[in-house]
Amino acid sequence: MCSWIHDLGKIPYVRLMLRSDVDQRHGEKEFSLQKIIAGEFDVDLRAWARGAKNFGSPILMEWGTEPNGEWFSWNGKWNGGATEGPKCYIAAYHRIVDLMRDEGATNLTWVWHANWYDEPERKWNAFENYFPGENYCDWVALSAYGPLTPRTSEGLETFRLKIDEAYPRLTSIAPGKPMIVAEFGCDLHNHQINAARWAKVALEDLLSNRWPAIVGFCWWNEGWQNDNNKKHDTDMIVLHDAELTKVFRDEFASHAQQIQEMPMQNEMTKHE
Repeated sequence: MCSWIHDLGKIPYVRLMLRSDVDQRHGEKEFSLQKIIAGEFDVDLRAWARGAKNFGSPILMEWGTEPNGEWFSWNGKWNGGATEGPKCYIAAYHRIVDLMRDEGATNLTWVWHANWYDEPERKWNAFENYFPGENYCDWVALSAYGPLTPRTSEGLETFRLKIDEAYPRLTSIAPGKPMIVAEFGCDLHNHQINAARWAKVALEDLLSNRWPAIVGFCWWNEGWQNDNNKKHDTDMIVLHDAELTKVFRDEFASHAQQIQEMPMQNEMTKHE
C-alpha cells in the first residue's frame, strides 16, 4: 500500500497500532507498554524499521495515538495510573523510536498525536504529560470530532472551540513543530448537527490561517457498526452525502492556492 501511495506522488502516513484486538477501554495483554519497554518486541520492531528504510521514500510515522484517551490501552489508566502511566508511555515511545533510528530508518517523520480533550479529565492525564520530547517527534497532531454516532449528544461543541482550546497547549510544549489535525469528522445522520455545515465551517477555519502551525488535516472517512440496529451505525464517509461532498470540492477549489496537491480523486480520474 505504501508503494501504491508513493506511485501516486504522495507520502504514506502509517500508524503502528500495537494492540491484540480493536475493543476499547481495557488494558493490553499482548503488546503492553511493559513488554515493549522490556524489549520483547525488539526483533519485530527492528525488522519493521529495516523494511521502512528499504522503502527509501519518506513515511509519516505514528505510534501511541491519543494517549490521553482512556479508550486506548496505552493510556495511563491501564498502565499504573497517575504515578506511572504517562512515564511508561514515554518510555515505550522512546524505545520504539530509538530502535528504528538505530536501524537507520531516517526516512520516518515521527508524528505525536493527542486528543483535543483529556479523558479521564485529571491533571495527571493531561496530554502534556505524555509528550515524548521535541527530539522524539517531528510533527504534532490533534483529534477533534463532532458527534460520532447518529444518536449521541456528545461532541456538539464547534470544531473551532475544540482546536482553540487544544492548540495553545500543544504549541506551548512543541513550539515550532508542524501540526496536523490528524482526525476530524462528523456523523452524517446525527439529528443535532448537520455534517455538511459542520465541515464547511471547520474547513474554512483550517484554511483561514487561524492556527498558523497547522499544515494539514485528515477527515476520518470511515463508518462502523455500533450495535445491532443499522440505524445506529456511524457513517462519516464523504461520498455518502452529496452536500458534504460538495462542501469539500467547493472549499478545496476556493482555497486552491493553499492545497499542496490536487485531491486524490482528481488524480485518479486523470489516470483513468
